Amino acid sequence: QVQVVESGGGLVQPGGSLRLSCAASGSIFSIYVMGWYRQAPGKERELVARITNIGSTNYADSVKGRFTISRDNAKNTVYLQMNSLKPEDTAVYFCYVRASAYYWGQGTQVTVSS
Repeated sequence: QVQVVESGGGLVQPGGSLRLSCAASGSIFSIYVMGWYRQAPGKERELVARITNIGSTNYADSVKGRFTISRDNAKNTVYLQMNSLKPEDTAVYFCYVRASAYYWGQGTQVTVSS
């Protein structure tokens, strides 16, 4: 059994910062990719950022230069540092892990509002 647990969401003012964390645990081996998707109300889920086991990263154009993804392979943990947040970043953020299968967290709400 594999658990993927996110933390770090919340309410922040425009221009502020948040750091999301996601830890994978259980019967999981050889994680290849960890990353984040988000889904805003009425919109499709979109990829925000992902990082491979050797540190290669990809970002959505909308977050480049503002968000940074990082990973601690020893802890099976991925982080998303979000700076200069905008109201359009408001969404539920989902962590995912690609190992022998895909595993998803339950999501954490990020709200950017004054």
